[in-house]
Amino acid sequence: MEHGDPKFPAFPYKPYSIQIDFMNALYDYLDKGGVSMLESPTGTGKTLSIICSALQWVLDRRLKEKSETMSKSENNIENDGQIGSQDEPDWMRDFVVSKVTRVEEKKCKKKKFRRGLEKLDRRKNCESSWDLCSRDLEESSRVEKECKRSGKKNDAVELDDEEFLLEEYESEEEGLSSPKLKRKGGIVSISSSSDEEEEDDSGEEEEGLKVYFCSRTHSQLSQFIKELKKTTFSKEINVVCLGARKNFCINEEVLKLGSSSRINERCSELQKIKKNKVSKVKDLGKEGRVRQTKASSGCPMLRKHRLQKQFRNYISQEGALDIEDLVQLGKGLGTCPYYGSRSMIPVADLVILPYQSLLSKSSRESLGLNLKNNIVIIDEAHNLADSLIGMYDAKITLSQLENVHSHIEKYFRRFCNLLGPGNRRYIQTLMVLTRAFLQVLNEKDVNYTSACQDSERGGGTKDIFDTSMAINDFLFSLNIDNINLFKLLQYVKESNIMHKVSGYGEKITSLKKDSATKENGESCEDGSTLSGFQTLVDMLLSLTNNDGDGRIIISRKRPACGQGGYLKYVMLTGEKIFSEIVNEAKAVVLAGGTLQPIEETRERLFPWLPTDQLHFFSCSHIVPRESILPIAVSRGPSGHSFDFSYSSRNSSTLIHELGLLLCNLATVVPEGIVVFFSSYEYERQVYDGWKASGILERIKKKKHIFREPRRNTDVEIILKEYKEIIDALSSGLKEDPVTQNGAILLAVVGGKISEGINFSDGMGRCIVMVGLPYPSPSDIELLERIKHIESLGGCSSTKRLTISVGDEYYGGDLQTGISILRSCRNRGKEYYENLCMKAVNQSIGRAIRHVNDYAAILLVDARYTSDASRSTHPTNKLPQWIKDCLVSKTNSYGEVHRLLHQFFKFNKTRRCQ
Repeated sequence: MEHGDPKFPAFPYKPYSIQIDFMNALYDYLDKGGVSMLESPTGTGKTLSIICSALQWVLDRRLKEKSETMSKSENNIENDGQIGSQDEPDWMRDFVVSKVTRVEEKKCKKKKFRRGLEKLDRRKNCESSWDLCSRDLEESSRVEKECKRSGKKNDAVELDDEEFLLEEYESEEEGLSSPKLKRKGGIVSISSSSDEEEEDDSGEEEEGLKVYFCSRTHSQLSQFIKELKKTTFSKEINVVCLGARKNFCINEEVLKLGSSSRINERCSELQKIKKNKVSKVKDLGKEGRVRQTKASSGCPMLRKHRLQKQFRNYISQEGALDIEDLVQLGKGLGTCPYYGSRSMIPVADLVILPYQSLLSKSSRESLGLNLKNNIVIIDEAHNLADSLIGMYDAKITLSQLENVHSHIEKYFRRFCNLLGPGNRRYIQTLMVLTRAFLQVLNEKDVNYTSACQDSERGGGTKDIFDTSMAINDFLFSLNIDNINLFKLLQYVKESNIMHKVSGYGEKITSLKKDSATKENGESCEDGSTLSGFQTLVDMLLSLTNNDGDGRIIISRKRPACGQGGYLKYVMLTGEKIFSEIVNEAKAVVLAGGTLQPIEETRERLFPWLPTDQLHFFSCSHIVPRESILPIAVSRGPSGHSFDFSYSSRNSSTLIHELGLLLCNLATVVPEGIVVFFSSYEYERQVYDGWKASGILERIKKKKHIFREPRRNTDVEIILKEYKEIIDALSSGLKEDPVTQNGAILLAVVGGKISEGINFSDGMGRCIVMVGLPYPSPSDIELLERIKHIESLGGCSSTKRLTISVGDEYYGGDLQTGISILRSCRNRGKEYYENLCMKAVNQSIGRAIRHVNDYAAILLVDARYTSDASRSTHPTNKLPQWIKDCLVSKTNSYGEVHRLLHQFFKFNKTRRCQ
């Protein structure tokens, strides 16, 4: 192994000049703090450069702080009497310094000891309180039970239903300084939670300087850890990888639930279920004895805290482990890897986590992430703004609303006479809101049949009449603007109303089910009720945002099309959300293969940041020009022009011509070809067209054909089979290489393959981009974002794009979307074009992965070859390293074929030398 750069000794190889430049730039930006954007093409060792630069900065910073601390200690000693005088011998000065160090250590130990004593005192006080009030509690409990037994039958709570009764709730209006629960006598339990004790212990760990690294997918996080293991940092620092419960859970009963939302719900429920066991019996003398219990989690994977401790110790010893490693460790020990990894956050130097966990404020609070004066690195940040605001969207369907409203009504009817005034008022408020939401989705004044027919003629993907409204207009139109949503949300959070209503609903439903239904779909409705209630709360929370922060989409039910309705809040601005991260962290780094145009990102996420305080770095690719051949292909083998615009792409002639192109490419391109389509629907249409015309069989004679499935789990299987074909050919194990010389993978822009999969060497010798993958202009949410972005930078922050059709239009109506785009003069239109080209760049960047790699890139559409002098021309938004080598115009396909033949012949010869 060659030595790395002296400034970055952890770099496992001799770095290229652009890698040194990247690491130096990142190191300097971390020193300066603030926001920085670093752009490095995929395949240039960006991840390794980030690791070696950022973690080296952390180590250097700690050494510097330690040196300054020691220097201050020495100065204090010198200034305190004659201790530390230069006249004293070295051994005396060293002794004094070491003594000071020992004194500091003793102070720290005393501080922790006092903290432990305080905790012990708190526990003793709790026990003393129990001694004093136990008899009163028992008496009040006895009286309460007698009152219930002697009361009217309709007002009495059956023993089986008592667990679903809410505790009394008082709000500010009832004279309290803050809302709180009033606990009833006899309900207080004397038990200690092992989970809480563990949290207290872990909370005593002092947090140091941390680096938070996040990326979009779990596969990208695994790739990061794989690169980290190549460096010495993997053993020198504490590393923890976080992820979703679904990826970590090892409880088979919970995993059977399938969906992420239901797994999250069940996991949370199990944490609230405590398995009590008697830990000791306390003698109260004449008053008798009290059994004190110790509670452990209801999940079998969390009952033994000794195993959780072993889990943490193992992580500390082994170093960097990815999610798969942590899951295997958890299975081996029989303890939960999800909570085990979370408990490592306070002592970790590097925390690796997905976007949602870092960018969502509620997720940060739930995980206990402290960004204060720490480093935040966000990788794959090319679509950061859209990803960020998408996390704050909220959606509730008509069926969810009906289910939640029905369960709340049943609960209220059952417990109405037993609930206090606070509970009654807030539950009635919830019913008012759900009833209003149902009313707006069930309006009958829309011509559903004609709307369905119109949208089918338009060819859109949505068959629902959609309405867009501002928050205040929505609240006023439903006459619910006088409801204090903040107090209501606080009530929901503190009262546990969600679980009480869902639990009671589960009981009622289970009583009505026969045994066969129980076996086939146990607790299915309960899961949907609880998740539906949570989506309702999310929607209510969204309605507390500022009026201009987002829009409400009302998508009404239309039986003629078989579509259900929904309400959705679409967040439009990420400025305030991102500022919370920037204001806390010492430095925020956005990294990616293609971050241009940076002005759009700045305007949407940090417009308040002066231009001179935004640091930007960009470098070229490490591969030589002769290793890349990008060609704009305007015509096919038959001379037919390629025009994959929305109005022309369904032509059978065009689809046939694309098939002929693939037939020719299969003969000239060795090993693997990856073809990207704009959508799954269009890929299926093209595939079916080739199959009907016989072209598919012609292609299969030369190469195997694989198709990207929609399900992520199936993608791994297809990629494995595709790779095996390529590897067999590359290693010479193919029995009949003359008949078939590789494989073709049909993929989709925006799918898993286009985002996080690397097609190095033979897996991606040629990347074919079919058309320009513009998002559908009939998407109402996209149109709302375009209108918002068009208004940015104007004379008024609240000014929105005015269009002749207003804010009501048929979802799926292409012409309405096009008219909105034509109304845009600047930012909105550019944003729409950038969405397309960012997707193109992300897809074609999958090919070149290292310095010795080579690949051809074909941009198949006449629009790539039209007048490139326009600033908005698609090729002007390509990465510089591709644009510099682009063959922008060819006279015929014959010229394209000749260029490809020469390119692969040259690189094959060069590789053999």
